[in-house]
Amino acid sequence: MTMCSGSLGAGRFNDLKHIIEQYADRIYFVHLRNIKLENDKDFKEVAHYSDCGSLDMYMLVKTLVNNGFEGYVRPDHGRNIWGEDGKPGYGLYDRALGAAYLNGLFEAAKKEKNIK
Repeated sequence: MTMCSGSLGAGRFNDLKHIIEQYADRIYFVHLRNIKLENDKDFKEVAHYSDCGSLDMYMLVKTLVNNGFEGYVRPDHGRNIWGEDGKPGYGLYDRALGAAYLNGLFEAAKKEKNIK
């Protein structure tokens, strides 16, 4: 199963923590990105940091780690920033920043749980 925080997080009725806890043994690939819920139906993709959007990225990573996730992770989608011109949603610089941020979250969650 692939778990996408952006796609599932756009559904305001979805409890991402519960989904991860329930399906952790079947999640092999995770797309992690943050979104900003704007009104009853709309959202926009934002930087990966928790403070930039509506999703608690650390809680998502911590829940993955605490439930034995050992699969692959991709910082899903990236904005075109710093004058980058490319396919919308696949900005290289923003995805690189997201990868660094997510690596830090995983390191913190693993250290908190005492996993090497």
